[in-house]
Amino acid sequence: MNQLQALLNDSLIRTKHVENAAIIDTKERKVCASTFGFNVPPENALNLIYAFYKNLLQVRRGGLYFKEKYYKCVRADEHSIYLQNPDGGLIVVKTKTFILVATYRVGMYPSVCVEAVEKLGKEKCL
Repeated sequence: MNQLQALLNDSLIRTKHVENAAIIDTKERKVCASTFGFNVPPENALNLIYAFYKNLLQVRRGGLYFKEKYYKCVRADEHSIYLQNPDGGLIVVKTKTFILVATYRVGMYPSVCVEAVEKLGKEKCL
């Protein structure tokens, strides 16, 4: 397990609010770390990058497809996007060089993801 995977597990998965998480390198345009068994297809990684840099208004209005599921946008700004569907939610947060995507179950608190990202952002790797 690399350092980024360890940070995902320590900062997000252990909270019990987050089901899965991945870190996407925006320069390399690919996933550089993810929790066990959470595969983010390359086209989904590119869509998340595009959502922040080119398409945020459209995501606010129309939601987003991720891993063949539709998510309605609850809130979006230049650094984070909160999305939900009947099965759970998705939070996407942008740092200077990475995008963190995390899934959570219905009834869990997406704000925990934001707090964890702030912690991750303070680490030297983000």
